[in-house]
Amino acid sequence: MTQVLDKPLELKAPPSPAERTARRRSLLEWIAVHSLGIAAALFFTLPFVFVLLTSLMSDSQALSRDLIPHTWEWDNYRKVFDTPGFLTWWRNTLFYAFLGTALTVISSIPVAYALAKFRFRGRNLALMLVISMMMLPPQVIIIPMYLFWAKQLDLSGSLWPLIIPMAFGDAFSIFLLRQFLTTIPDEYVDAAKVDGCGDLRTLLKVVLPMAKPGIAAVALFQFFYAWNDYFGPQIYASENPGAWTLSYGLESFKGAHHTDWNLTMAATVLVMAPVILVFFFAQKAFVEGVTLTGVKG
Repeated sequence: MTQVLDKPLELKAPPSPAERTARRRSLLEWIAVHSLGIAAALFFTLPFVFVLLTSLMSDSQALSRDLIPHTWEWDNYRKVFDTPGFLTWWRNTLFYAFLGTALTVISSIPVAYALAKFRFRGRNLALMLVISMMMLPPQVIIIPMYLFWAKQLDLSGSLWPLIIPMAFGDAFSIFLLRQFLTTIPDEYVDAAKVDGCGDLRTLLKVVLPMAKPGIAAVALFQFFYAWNDYFGPQIYASENPGAWTLSYGLESFKGAHHTDWNLTMAATVLVMAPVILVFFFAQKAFVEGVTLTGVKG
């Protein structure tokens, strides 16, 4: 005890001006970085919060300047579902999104695999054709495509002109999958062929398990596109209300309830919610696929 008391106290030297400047600079950098992040988060979040709060207001309050509902009108969502045709739009959108996504993924994988792993004459030309198709706006070919589907095959008033082409691949999906498959080492494919696997079995047993992040990213992109598609249903299904999707039917709903902003916002929330939930639960696979991280050891 005496030794402890007799030991001289070590006084810590005050920070030098350079150290104080460095600390102040790091603090300001931390504040600046997080402030920008918070501002960006509010920029993207506040519109959705406004839509959600408005959807829970009464008819009269939705036309006022109030931001917070006086009474939470959850019954607005029931009124939206009771609107004639809304459940039909839901079924059509689910059918279009899920079937279109499945067809796109199934048809794009073999093409992407061939462009990534096969060596054949004209491969680079085929890849350039895929890239050129990505650059071609759909509005350029909409007239001949409409004449073909509506006049030749008599499929107007339905979603089949939008779904059937997805069974023949999508340029963006093929390109994204091809870029991901090139990150898979060729040694895995060669080892599978040495063991007696054919091209199809190599694709199913070796390549696809490694390409799950890329496939998930392609599936999400296609699902979001089909769910939010307005242009296609407007061209092919506008004459038949029974074939409308949510994105196109929402415009009709807005016209019928142009003064009922609470109901319009409730319908908007119901259209956006599935996409947000899907992305929330699948964002890890989506980010991995988009960044093309390749094979994990």
